[in-house]
Amino acid sequence: MGKLERKLSSSQMIILGFAAVILLGALLLMLPVSSKSGEITPFLDCLLTSTSAVCVTGLVVYDTAAHWTVFGQAIIIVLIQIGGMGVITVAAAITMAAGKKISLMQRSTMQDAISAPQVGGIVRFTGFILKGIVIIELLGAAIMAPVFIGDYGFGEGLWMAVFHSISAFCNAGFDIVNDGILFNSLMGYAANPIINLAIMLLIIIGGLGFLTWRDICTNGIHIKRYRMQSKVILTVTSGLILVPTVYFFFFELAHLPFAERFWGALFQAVTPRTAGFNTVDLNAMSETGQMITSLLMIIGGAPGSTAGGMKVTTFAVMISVAAAVFQKRQNGCFFGRRIDDDTVKNAATVFFMYISLFLLGGIAISKLENLPLVTCLYESASAVGTVGLTLGITPELGAISKLILIAQMYIGRVGGLTLIFATLPATKNTLSKLPVEKISVG
Repeated sequence: MGKLERKLSSSQMIILGFAAVILLGALLLMLPVSSKSGEITPFLDCLLTSTSAVCVTGLVVYDTAAHWTVFGQAIIIVLIQIGGMGVITVAAAITMAAGKKISLMQRSTMQDAISAPQVGGIVRFTGFILKGIVIIELLGAAIMAPVFIGDYGFGEGLWMAVFHSISAFCNAGFDIVNDGILFNSLMGYAANPIINLAIMLLIIIGGLGFLTWRDICTNGIHIKRYRMQSKVILTVTSGLILVPTVYFFFFELAHLPFAERFWGALFQAVTPRTAGFNTVDLNAMSETGQMITSLLMIIGGAPGSTAGGMKVTTFAVMISVAAAVFQKRQNGCFFGRRIDDDTVKNAATVFFMYISLFLLGGIAISKLENLPLVTCLYESASAVGTVGLTLGITPELGAISKLILIAQMYIGRVGGLTLIFATLPATKNTLSKLPVEKISVG
């Protein structure tokens, strides 16, 4: 193992770790004990489900409550937990629990996995993350337990509370609500304030990022002491929740009673970032509402969080650079701090990758399945953003379309830059530069 670590880069360790867990999960889900029918589930369907769980997406071929046994559901929730925490973080936790020392190479890999700014203190920071995850998920389960126990009895209700707490915090979107309607998600709790608040808070907390947690825990209400990145994440996240909430309330859900309309609008603004639960009928939305949701899904959550997508920081950097051009400033900036050129280049690369994956995936599925383009773009955004919201076409897709979704979920979770750094050979930096020649743009 030590020799393997020395041969592989941090990026390669991350993508191979995710791939190994996905494959193992698919094989376990194929076991007859995993399905309620007692039969072997086809490998491709298990692979899509496992990828969806590890990549904390939520796109499924089968209704989780109707198809999988408690054993199968337990496999799925373990995969979700590993995917939400990160394979490297889980491996580090096992190493720490065993009392073994973590090498410098392992620390560097942990730094890349959780987007930490430096290697120093990474083990202590990982311990902080693990404690935070346990406390938050237990609190979420405790809040939802009375509701689920009242509806389903003690044993099943408690299991549902734990399952949905982990799924929501990890921004996965898997549900096991057994109300007799397939793929109904949380629509039966559309007006329940306890379930709505608990799920939304878990989604938001999970999507803020571990570094933002530390800023909040360390500095409390003294926001001026926060790192610039934390300020950007909190500001942009607030805006991306508030603005869509207003739109959904006035233009998409006006036909609902006030309480259900309020909770539905707020929930539908939160869940695309990037959880995948829904409390309203997504097919009843207009194409405008569906495209707004698609854009929210692509943006996703914060770096170093349980959420996927291109990340709110990438979106913010692109907006800041555009604003700098409009104002004829040399650099984009946030809160009195300049954004360096390397960050802008990385943001532009990630932005281009996600938009390309979104468009190409949607177009390909639309052509292969002869389905409306908007519907397929919605599915594509859900996969690449690792969200899990769907207009109901996933179970009916062909093998090639399922493979496209699997690839999108995988790339969306491990990260575009991580995949590039892992697959392309490193180039040496040289002091020489090519001659400059201007090219007109815009």
